[in-house]
Amino acid sequence: MNIVCIDYLPQNAKKYGKDFAIIAVDVIRATTTIVTAVALGRRCFVVPSVRAAYRLADRLPDPLLMGEVAGDVPARFDMNNSPAQLAGRTDVDRPVIVLSSSGTKLIHNARRCGAVYLACLRNYAAVASYVAARHAQVAVIGAGSKGEFREEDQLCCAWIAAQLMKAGYRIRDNNTAGLIQRWESVPPTGFLVSKSVDYLKRTNQLDDLDFILSRINDIDSVCTLDHDEIVTACEEVESRTSQECTSTTTQLQS
Repeated sequence: MNIVCIDYLPQNAKKYGKDFAIIAVDVIRATTTIVTAVALGRRCFVVPSVRAAYRLADRLPDPLLMGEVAGDVPARFDMNNSPAQLAGRTDVDRPVIVLSSSGTKLIHNARRCGAVYLACLRNYAAVASYVAARHAQVAVIGAGSKGEFREEDQLCCAWIAAQLMKAGYRIRDNNTAGLIQRWESVPPTGFLVSKSVDYLKRTNQLDDLDFILSRINDIDSVCTLDHDEIVTACEEVESRTSQECTSTTTQLQS
């Protein structure tokens, strides 16, 4: 029987094992930024800390470091975690390293699960459809902020879970059922009451809010975690198949 649940906070990804596929959601702004980067054709990597970002940057050619810790851009970083600013850049040949207070930590913590996908309002329908065809147990996890399950992530998680429910999944708990009931028919503007939106307003970063609200379900990219890199799902399959073929060839030669 197929099962779906909704959860939140980075640490809660560790509750789920290899029998679960994780869909990580951080609408404002990590997963929106990452999905946008991949859609633009960039190589994209996620890190859980500033130190990890620096280590990875030393191994990549001319990387673009973007992100924040508690809202502040770390030293040596090129820009904040802004999907709108990223979309406006022309240096798409530069690989992107993304760090955020919650979203990239969630992705990092989920890496031991069966599979990890990234969703935002740009690609939520594509991710739900892809996962429904491949995984029996799914946890849709919002990144949260300062211990809170922010409204933008509740909405996106609920939309994904509702689509899985329509595909025949059973709702695992009352909390998931309640979130679907609350958000399933709410328009995207329903999350404007969020503290995350207030933060964007206070810091004059409304371009990101406009970017998010004007790009609902507009791309079919299904992004998944392959080690530290975020790739489209088909690329991950091709990479794994290539590795398996190389391994088989090595065994035959030996």
